Amino acid sequence: MKKLTRTQILIKKYLKEGIEIILGCALMALGTSLFLLPNQLSSGGFAGIATIIYYLFNLPLGTTMLILNIPLIILTIIKVGKETAIKGVIGTIVLSTFIDIFETFNPLTEDRLLACIYGGILIGLGTAIVLKANASTGGTDLLTYIIRAYKPHFKASNLIVIVDISIVFLNVLFFREIEIGLYSAIAIYLSGKMIDIVFEGIYFTKTMFIVSNKYKEIAQEIGKKLDRGSTAIYAKGMYTRERKMILWCVASRGEVAKIKDIAQEIDPKAFIVISSAREAWGKGFR
Repeated sequence: MKKLTRTQILIKKYLKEGIEIILGCALMALGTSLFLLPNQLSSGGFAGIATIIYYLFNLPLGTTMLILNIPLIILTIIKVGKETAIKGVIGTIVLSTFIDIFETFNPLTEDRLLACIYGGILIGLGTAIVLKANASTGGTDLLTYIIRAYKPHFKASNLIVIVDISIVFLNVLFFREIEIGLYSAIAIYLSGKMIDIVFEGIYFTKTMFIVSNKYKEIAQEIGKKLDRGSTAIYAKGMYTRERKMILWCVASRGEVAKIKDIAQEIDPKAFIVISSAREAWGKGFR
């Protein structure tokens, strides 16, 4: 197989990122234009401010978001760097264009509960895809870059939450409906959860710690019946001052009950702790 040149690798990388930005922005625009905007809901950020302007002056939401982002883009170039600003410009223009296009379509639902659920999911999924392309769609993202340039110790996650809450509060004041804030909070929460799922995966696993003097027999049965490995860890009981062995095992959710039954059948006095693991990579897993 012919080895790719550096130029070809870069072209392939930028093409992939470009497709991801377009796809992500399209999903964000769908969630905004067809679910949140028609129901006066907000996902925070500049979309929340643009929603108020939309209902106040009947200006296109996407165009308004683009105009609001111009000062931030200029500040980003000055304080953060051109590469971050360029990707912010691309993401902002693509998102704004899609929002103005989808805004001409009829809303998919006028039920605010359904709107905040599906709108939040689509926006979160789209945002995650854009972030995976190392890009942004302006707004809150660029604002946090600028603030951290002046105050590096500030946490980006805290800044985003503060900004989003403030903007949603403005929406509540403008529309004079507390329900708007409550539904918008659901949309923002679901958006955040979708981002977590995309970045961290959905392959939830369980970790099990089994304290028993019969750890060898338990480990053998787990291996024989479930073909699942385990690890013995040296430990010391601080109350009894006795040295013990803790059996550590990573298992799928469906195997937890079976492992627990094996341990309790061999040693009814076994002490078992079960906790969640976000992902597991390696033999027997992904």
